[in-house]
Amino acid sequence: MSTTKVSPFANVSARLERLPMTRYQRKIFAIVATAWLFDSMDLAALTFVLGSIKAEFGLSATQTGLLASSSFVGMFLGAGVAGLLSDRFGRKPIFQISMIIWGVGSLLCGFATDYESLMWYRVVLGIGMGMELPIALALVSEFVPTESRGRYSAILEGFLPVGFVVGGTLIYFLLPAVGWRGVFIVLAVPAAFLFVIRRMVPESPRWLEATGNQAEADRVMCTIEGQVLQASGARSLPPVAAGANDGVLVKAAGMLETFRELWAPAYAKRTAMLWIVWFFTLLGYYGLTSWLGALLQQAGYDVTKSVFYTIIISCAGIPGFIFSAWLLDAVGRKPASIGMLLCSALAAYIYGQCATHHVAVAWLITAGLFMQFFFFGMWCVIYAYTPELYPTRARATGSGIASSVGRLGSIIGPFGLGLALPVIGQGGVFAVGAGCFCISAVTILIMGIETRGLSLEKISH
Repeated sequence: MSTTKVSPFANVSARLERLPMTRYQRKIFAIVATAWLFDSMDLAALTFVLGSIKAEFGLSATQTGLLASSSFVGMFLGAGVAGLLSDRFGRKPIFQISMIIWGVGSLLCGFATDYESLMWYRVVLGIGMGMELPIALALVSEFVPTESRGRYSAILEGFLPVGFVVGGTLIYFLLPAVGWRGVFIVLAVPAAFLFVIRRMVPESPRWLEATGNQAEADRVMCTIEGQVLQASGARSLPPVAAGANDGVLVKAAGMLETFRELWAPAYAKRTAMLWIVWFFTLLGYYGLTSWLGALLQQAGYDVTKSVFYTIIISCAGIPGFIFSAWLLDAVGRKPASIGMLLCSALAAYIYGQCATHHVAVAWLITAGLFMQFFFFGMWCVIYAYTPELYPTRARATGSGIASSVGRLGSIIGPFGLGLALPVIGQGGVFAVGAGCFCISAVTILIMGIETRGLSLEKISH
């Protein structure tokens, strides 16, 4: 076998884009996605155990809402800081640190003895979870070629519903045996997966180039090209085409400079759009899903049945993200985002009416299946869309701060809807969530751009 000769300082983007998609890139994706799966399981856990915690500590609706919001306070802090740190110090080290933090946080939750300590430990757990997501999105978008980027970014987010189903199934069997504390202790164990990341996932060569570390970028690229060549079984790789650079720096930019770039003329409109979309979408989504199990219990279902029904409803998210992965490339990012948001709004409103009028269980679950199908599909397209809108040097920062702004919505959602629940009822709560999704859809319609089929470098220009 022989490799195609390239200049040692050829544009990293051009070298990456000409690589065929092989099992090597899929292996890197699978490792990152598995880490996100474990994170999702911890994120999902409170949905399934919130009713048990509420009953044990005798919490009011307001206290329960505060507890549900506490992890999102941590995610707000973690997402913004992780993006800035990742653009300054690299994707790989900050990704590993995020896993340590959420593992320790989950373990501490298992040893909480009262409501206040549990709430603080959920903040720690949230910091780790909030740190991981923007870095995972940046890594996947920077390793995967343009023609596959949307699909794989959507599939990555699809591990959220998989995490809900896997985590919910695990909790269904664990909760009667070990209680909610044992659940959190068990969910801390997968944090050890960081050793796999440390050994098998390289640093992003796009980030290395964008921060001026050209020699290391070339070394990593040579390793990637060798692995892809071996995996493809070809005699040589395609030639390197001329490619645009999205801004090579002579040194890593300071965090303040990186943040300011989000509001430069080229990106200000995109940033404003993303902040609005993330805020209202997370407000509606987490305001509703954090209460799913507890609302079912309030409607008269016991703990075991409410967990079981929530697991069944969450299963619909798996075909939802598969459909979204196809939709992104079939119709484009902008129409896919608008369509899934509007369908989520309609499905949430219908589910709320079913819950309010105490329809038969079969109808309630059917409405919930449709709701989760569009909920998780909605998240897939938004998560795939976000990192594409910024250049490499600010990608993790842009994605992380958008996510962080969204976490403000996720903090307000569970707490605010907990306050509103006695006044407007379950139907009113779901109507509010539906209104939030509509606001996001209109924002993308007015302010969004299309990125389908464009390289990250072309989008950044």
